[in-house]
Amino acid sequence: MTEENICRRLVGRTAVITGAGSGIGLATARRLASEGAHVVCGDIDENAGKKAAEAVGGTFVPVDVTDADQVEALFRTAFETYGSVDVAFNNAGISPPDDDSILDTGLEAWKRVQDVNLTSVYLCCKAAIPYMRRQGKGSIINTASFVARMGAATSQISYTASKGGVLAMSRELGVQFAREGIRVNALCPGPVDTPLLRELFAKDPERAARRLVHIPVGRFAAADEIAAAVAFLASDDASFVNATDFLVDGGISGAYVTPL
Repeated sequence: MTEENICRRLVGRTAVITGAGSGIGLATARRLASEGAHVVCGDIDENAGKKAAEAVGGTFVPVDVTDADQVEALFRTAFETYGSVDVAFNNAGISPPDDDSILDTGLEAWKRVQDVNLTSVYLCCKAAIPYMRRQGKGSIINTASFVARMGAATSQISYTASKGGVLAMSRELGVQFAREGIRVNALCPGPVDTPLLRELFAKDPERAARRLVHIPVGRFAAADEIAAAVAFLASDDASFVNATDFLVDGGISGAYVTPL
């Protein structure tokens, strides 16, 4: 979508994005800013986070999303800087190579992925919701995955379990706070062409090829395509979309047999 064709659905709203320094987070920071949002970029990588904020005319806040105090500071800064917290895109996550089959994944690797992928979403929602309750409105988008809905023989056991937790938590929060004007949805992307995915598959090309064959459209998603879905969920165009798993997976979850 060209710049002149992008909607301006988020003018004057404040969006907080974790993992904003690269991949889906960076693409979403650009997209939400282009739609008029004030963007607060949270990332543990200060160099990448600052570059992202500069690129979108936003504000950078260094944050370890597993640290409750730092997460609270992220959302407090957003409110104190721009006067509201309208959108929370809780997106930070990891997919390390030592998270593999349950037979090979150690307890420390399991815990680390759970902390970064699931506990961080709990902390971000816990910090964002009080601001949204006072406003009487808000949209929370939590990054889950299509693997929250499907099983894979090429397992990343803690990643899969963490994303299932994100999906269940998002559903519950969406129901609990719906009558206070707060929507909570779990974004469930298919495999996305990001640095994280490239790093994982560079170490195991056979795993990449095996996964690619199951995607009906025949390719991985572009980060911009996921960002467009986030922008929709953040906007009033999605005013009746709540407590759901919003699949953006190229048809993977609907496939039985894919084209040759």
